[in-house]
Amino acid sequence: MRRICVFCGSRMGVRPVYREVAEKLGQTLAEKGVELVYGGGNVGLMGAVADACLAAGGKVVGVIPRALLEWEVGHEGLTRLEVVDSMHTRKARMAELADGFIALPGGLGTFEELFEILTWAQLGFHAKPVGLLNVESYYSPLIQMLDRGIGEGFMKAENRGLLQIEDNVAALLRAMGQHHPPAVGKRIRDEKQL
Repeated sequence: MRRICVFCGSRMGVRPVYREVAEKLGQTLAEKGVELVYGGGNVGLMGAVADACLAAGGKVVGVIPRALLEWEVGHEGLTRLEVVDSMHTRKARMAELADGFIALPGGLGTFEELFEILTWAQLGFHAKPVGLLNVESYYSPLIQMLDRGIGEGFMKAENRGLLQIEDNVAALLRAMGQHHPPAVGKRIRDEKQL
C-alpha cells in the first residue's frame, strides 16, 4: 500500500491514549514510506495524525470541502491540501487516492466515512483493505452491532470479514497487508423465492 486514508475525529477525545495512537499511526506510516490521506484539518485526531506523519518525514495529502476549511481549520503545512466542493467529493477523492483505509476513534463523521467505504467494498466498488483501530475498546459496541446484524439476518458473515479489526497499529497494518478481498456474489435476492 502506497497510500492509506485515515478517518478520525476532529476532536481529541477524553483519553490521552487516543492522541498517542493517532501519533503512532502517523509516525509509523511515515517510517514505512506510506503516504497519509485524510480530511485535511489541523484539529483533533486529524491534526495529530497529520502532524506526526509530517514530523517523521512523511507525505500527507488532505482533502477538505471549502465549507469546512475554516471550521475544521485547514492544515497549512501539508504536502498537498486539496479543497473540494462538497463532502461527497471529499470522500470520493480520498477513496480514489487511497490503497487502504483505517478508522481511528471519532464521531458521526468518522462512523459515516467508515460505513460508506465498507458499503462500497460490500458492493464490489473497491477491493481495498479497511481497518478499524479499536483503541481502548472504543469500537467494541459497534463490533457487537455488526455481529448482531449477522445474527438477525441483515448482513452476510463474509461482509463482516471486510473489516480488519485490531487494537494496535502494527497488528492492523500487518492484517491489512495480508488482505484478500472476498469474491462478491449476487448482492441481493428475493428471499421469498428460496
